[in-house]
Amino acid sequence: NAGEGQISREDWVRVAHQHGVPCFNDAAADVPPISNLWNYTQMGFDLVTFSGGKGLRGPQCTGLLLGRKDLIEAAKKNNSPNSNTIGRGMKVAKEEIIGLVAAVDWFLSQDDAAMEAEYRKRAERIAGQLKSIPTVQTQVFIPAVAANHVPHLLITYDQNRIKITGAEVMKKMREGKPRIELNPSTGGAPASAGLPGGPNTIVVGVWMMQPGEDVIVAKRLREVLQGAVGA
Repeated sequence: NAGEGQISREDWVRVAHQHGVPCFNDAAADVPPISNLWNYTQMGFDLVTFSGGKGLRGPQCTGLLLGRKDLIEAAKKNNSPNSNTIGRGMKVAKEEIIGLVAAVDWFLSQDDAAMEAEYRKRAERIAGQLKSIPTVQTQVFIPAVAANHVPHLLITYDQNRIKITGAEVMKKMREGKPRIELNPSTGGAPASAGLPGGPNTIVVGVWMMQPGEDVIVAKRLREVLQGAVGA
């Protein structure tokens, strides 16, 4: 949590265990770094979940539940043959489970530094296509929070010269071909995951792109921003 009243993970574990309460960490987007797959259980969390998509790059409908064996066994009781439980709406097919296992194998073979370098290259390629547009400034930014702790591209500009809001840029990107979704912090929306926001701020998440998609995003952003110069 990046907001006020933030509690450290260590304090959370300590207080929970002082009161005999198991503690859970929703770490859906907390990888990379790779080591977070085991850091949180070693820290003392009784259960930790990770999205099978996001940083792991596997099937979006899957996830990992790690931690105490007895609690995981209890969670499994929400599966068949107890079909009328909360788990009914969270069924995962066999091929999706195989996809998740393959994604974990792939992820464990990666290197944190190499992944960050690639994310920075993507951000810099996009920034390079925008640098000639009047008043546009770019910055590669890593949020200080655990979730989404990867390079993002921040784009700001003078709305007196580029006559479009960040929210309007987001709408044009979403409705164009191909459809492109910008980070929710774009355009004055409440800042999320430790990212700054503002009416003339565009935030591009590059870490879940497929190879070559940064070029497509750069082209569309350039078209939208250049088209609004002096409009």
